[in-house]
Amino acid sequence: MSLENRILKFRKVSICYTLLALWICCCTSTLQAQNATTESMINLADPTVFYHEGTYYLYGTVEGNADQGFEVYISKNLKSWEGRKGANGGFALRKGDVYGTKGFWAPQVFYHQGKFYMAYTANENIAIAESNSPLGPFTQQVKEPLAAPVKQIDPFVFVDEDGKKYLYHVRLKDGNRIYVAEMKDDFSGIKEETLREVIAAEAPWENTANAEWPVAEGPTVLKHNGLYYMTYSANDFRNPDYAVGYALSRSPLGPWVKQKSNPIINSKMIGVSGTGHGDFVRDGKGDMFYVFHTHQSDATVGPRKTAIVKARFSENKEGEAHRLIVDPDTFFYPKVKF
Repeated sequence: MSLENRILKFRKVSICYTLLALWICCCTSTLQAQNATTESMINLADPTVFYHEGTYYLYGTVEGNADQGFEVYISKNLKSWEGRKGANGGFALRKGDVYGTKGFWAPQVFYHQGKFYMAYTANENIAIAESNSPLGPFTQQVKEPLAAPVKQIDPFVFVDEDGKKYLYHVRLKDGNRIYVAEMKDDFSGIKEETLREVIAAEAPWENTANAEWPVAEGPTVLKHNGLYYMTYSANDFRNPDYAVGYALSRSPLGPWVKQKSNPIINSKMIGVSGTGHGDFVRDGKGDMFYVFHTHQSDATVGPRKTAIVKARFSENKEGEAHRLIVDPDTFFYPKVKF
């Protein structure tokens, strides 16, 4: 082969390698771009996380589409999520299978005696559906809400160690006020004689806008060292000062004492607006997390974003009630890959 032909062949090979390198680089960049675009924030308000057999299940109010039901996302580590995984077109609970035609808000999922239950709000009433799986479908044999003479929202069902069941919820009566009542054993309603108001927005941090309709909502109850801890949110959710406080009681029915350390979550602590309305979950190690929502940005309320922060009980002196503490340095937004 002549020298001229060798040079020509070398040039052809070099061009091929160059084109191959460019193609690989282009494909890599494309894949990176695709990965970046498929991972996004989760826009669920009033969120709750249910942990079962090594998997986390995330539910909440579907921003912009709250008239269809509740979607569910799944995760193994709380940070990276897959969705939407509900048994009915991505929904764990869907309109038509249960009571309600609009305003599906603030779900809570719990497990009791071999069944999964979802307490939720629809049409500004409270209903409870059941399923054989956390993915749903959650259904009702009789599509009716729990009986009540007023509008009520934000249910949280607590089953105590003695087997008694309690419904914490919000009644829309001269403001959003938190009530509690003991429930019937089959979750079909409350024992009316036990109903009582437990939390109203009265402290300065709970009504920073001096609204005529004060708001206390989103109750969640934990039991620790023989005491009952209720977290709740105050201020209208559209208010940047939406925040979380807690109260203590020696009985599920109260009286409840608001704590001097309130609020334990707010915009100053976390660094974003509209922090509130959440639920607790423990991981496989027993560590505790609070899942809640924030505003989309300082200038925009919605769609509200799902957020998570680590929480714990303090180690106080013997005889003193342990304080509920949230670590703002652990705050993060979970993300989903579609």
